[in-house]
Amino acid sequence: MVDLSTKYMGLNLKNPIIIGSCGLVDSVEKIKNLEKHGAAAVVLKSLFEEQILSEIDSLSGDSNYSEGQEYLSYFTKSHNINKHLDLIRDAKKEVSIPIIASINCSNADGWTDYAKKIEDAGADALELNVFVLPTDVNTSSEEVEKLYFDIVKNVKKEITIPFSIKIGSYFSSLAKMVVKLSKTDLAGIVMFNRFFSPDIDLNTLEIKPSNIFSNSSDLFNTLRWIAILSHQVKCDLVATNGIHDGAGVVKSILTGAKAVEVVSAIYEKGPEFIQEMLNDISKWAEENDYTSINDFRGKLSSSKQENSLIYERAQFMKYFGSYK
Repeated sequence: MVDLSTKYMGLNLKNPIIIGSCGLVDSVEKIKNLEKHGAAAVVLKSLFEEQILSEIDSLSGDSNYSEGQEYLSYFTKSHNINKHLDLIRDAKKEVSIPIIASINCSNADGWTDYAKKIEDAGADALELNVFVLPTDVNTSSEEVEKLYFDIVKNVKKEITIPFSIKIGSYFSSLAKMVVKLSKTDLAGIVMFNRFFSPDIDLNTLEIKPSNIFSNSSDLFNTLRWIAILSHQVKCDLVATNGIHDGAGVVKSILTGAKAVEVVSAIYEKGPEFIQEMLNDISKWAEENDYTSINDFRGKLSSSKQENSLIYERAQFMKYFGSYK
């Protein structure tokens, strides 16, 4: 039997498959079903500041009654955070796998106010879902990056449970950013966030979402960067975005990931698919004479390659150079 256990952010996981933040984990019954089918941990559906503020605006309307607006704001925020806290408490009573809370921060102060409440509710860890779209031409890259470090610093003041940050790959110097983040109080970095992608309906001229689910080709960018950085960081790395089968999990571990977060594959194939992925991981490990995932973690990181620049190649040469 292959030992699939791993450790992420100090949490003992029975295998490397974590169900990422999404609607699949927004109730205790769904979480119990995911645990039954093999999930090692879950990241709860994120609390989104943007969504709550939008809800407050829709309730406030055109009212100029400031006291009423303050009440609506307080009630809406309290209602949403209490739902999240209740889910944490109830899930901790019903399942044995780690429960990781998730909050979406858009500034350094706002959501960090809730970090302590999340810890008090019993969450095993916290994932900060952070992305700042740098649309302001007057804001420098240094200012944008500073916001990430401010969020981490402020959260650390509030909690003692381990926490991670889920980031995108859009930085002027991604490698430097990830290494610097890893040297803060973070226990993990999740690579990479999947973002809303706008499309245009040519019939209605409306903006609509596109490519809601990932596909297996989305994983390649994650593999590249985890392979390059896994031996340089001071915290755990988790792969996500494009993991659709057991092979995707194995590839992520080979580059140095401690675990993976899966969402789209479970939406498309159901919780039962988790066990199929685990079976494929075990089968591959047995065929290659590995007794645990620790035996092959990082085996294909850039530090283990004779040609260490293989992951840094950006241009096609051999494959399409003669293509007509």
